[in-house]
Amino acid sequence: MRFSAAAAAGIVTVVLLSAAAESSTSRHHRWHPHVRQAKRFAKKRAGDVAFAVIDRRGQIRGFHRARTAPTASVIKVMLLVALLRKRHDSALSELDRSLLAPMIRRSDNTAATRVRDMVGPRRIVRLARVARMRDFSYNPIWGLSRSSPRDQARLMFRLGSFVPGRYRRYARHLLSHVVPEQRWGIGRVAPRGWRLLFKGGWGSGTGLVDHQVALLTRRHRRIAVAVFTQLDPDHAYGKKTLRGVFARLLGGLGRR
Repeated sequence: MRFSAAAAAGIVTVVLLSAAAESSTSRHHRWHPHVRQAKRFAKKRAGDVAFAVIDRRGQIRGFHRARTAPTASVIKVMLLVALLRKRHDSALSELDRSLLAPMIRRSDNTAATRVRDMVGPRRIVRLARVARMRDFSYNPIWGLSRSSPRDQARLMFRLGSFVPGRYRRYARHLLSHVVPEQRWGIGRVAPRGWRLLFKGGWGSGTGLVDHQVALLTRRHRRIAVAVFTQLDPDHAYGKKTLRGVFARLLGGLGRR
């Protein structure tokens, strides 16, 4: 069978475009969390560092990923989800919204305590069980509840399945609009082209704990990461540790 010059050129173009698309897809499939680099960095930092990452295939890896620590404000994601689940068949009230927005966006502790009182410990513990958290233990002083990076990564990875459908967009909006002055760590190194949902917890700036939990989404793909630090020399040092671990774990993802 013979082809005209124009037809032949068209075939070559299609083949080249298909090859380029296949190559791009192949590069995307080859990306994986850079656990070794992050681990090497973590070992050099003062304090205790632990992390867990769940890649787009649902595989979990990490460093001391089952090590528990006081949750501090990262538990506020659980409080948000617990209240939204409680309101699954009704509209959020003005009071609900007036508490949830500052609790997530600027980490308001008074709002968190009121939300905790509204949902109660049973709903929080039930959520932990549904999310398959193995290491979570509730404390009436909510910031002293304990959890692990693997617990929090699991929660973030399947966040949408735990939130009632009518409130998923609302939850994503809050977690993607943390105030600028609290967007350190992952907020400084989030890869291009990925939407970032995250929450931090920092023990009143003492350095006792500095944590961040995050979900990165891009179309149908998602990656969840939780980094916990304890006994940092100070809060500024903890923020640098968070940034360094996230930057290494997610290296190259923005090009995928």
